[in-house]
Amino acid sequence: MSTPATPTIPAPGLAAHGVTRLSHLGVIRVEGDDAAAFLQGQLTQDFALLGLSEARLAAFCSAKGRMQASFVGFKRDHGEILLVCSRDLLPATLKRLSMFVLRAKAKLSDASEAFALFGLLGDAVPAALPTAPWSQWRDGPATVVRLYPAEGLARALWVAPVEADAPAGDPVADPLWQWLDVRSGVATLSQPVFEAFVPQMLNYESVGGVSFKKGCYPGQEVVARSQFRGTLKRRAFLVHGDAAMTAGQDVFHDSDAEQPCGTVVQAAAHPAGGFDAIVSLQTSATTQGHLHAGKVDSPVLTLLPLPYPLLDDI
Repeated sequence: MSTPATPTIPAPGLAAHGVTRLSHLGVIRVEGDDAAAFLQGQLTQDFALLGLSEARLAAFCSAKGRMQASFVGFKRDHGEILLVCSRDLLPATLKRLSMFVLRAKAKLSDASEAFALFGLLGDAVPAALPTAPWSQWRDGPATVVRLYPAEGLARALWVAPVEADAPAGDPVADPLWQWLDVRSGVATLSQPVFEAFVPQMLNYESVGGVSFKKGCYPGQEVVARSQFRGTLKRRAFLVHGDAAMTAGQDVFHDSDAEQPCGTVVQAAAHPAGGFDAIVSLQTSATTQGHLHAGKVDSPVLTLLPLPYPLLDDI
């Protein structure tokens, strides 16, 4: 039987600090007097109240509340907001967002080539950065955003113009960063899972990705109804397995070989062997029996504890 009480699997020799270039991410720049007001009407988080000392995790949803992209967004100044998202979703997301600008004083552009993005790990995270997730701190031309930790290690996103000096620190291998990203439990949407989830299916309401106090945005009614009517039947979980997993892959329960009970959202190789993943699952599939990625006769997936508490639906 799979159980959320399964202890985490130790990874020997984890680097205590370092930096890695995040080439899988890109940047949408939103400029103009109405930049914050425009995003306030499009994304799941509150950008009208966004200051210069904080960032936002947010989603861009369809009218049916399905996530089309996820972002870490922050202000570089009062007339410029950067949205960091998966590169594979950026062109289509930029096109869709631009359709809603209309008369707003806001200009959207792909600024991926204008900014360098790095992940900071452990001791490479500046001591001056506040400890709360999604805090922001300016280090000269660079913006540093506190991410959720993983395996007890601090993590941060570093964004600066390409001409700025890179952050100091030993190099961290990309596979290690990708694994820690999974182990943080905070999923970044990518093309294979485009429009597959409402935000709560990825626990976004529990990690600062949804505001239920702001005004309307595409899909807002669906997102709010899911939260307040007690209808949350899918959540994001962490799992470990022996076989490789990929985003978009179906997850099956051994009680039903035909109908999947979930989807792999994000996966990475475990440094000590096997693979870890964030999966969105029907909560009923996690209480007994076994889970399998791809097909029901594949290796069993073991549920791991989430590194953060879940908010209850209301």
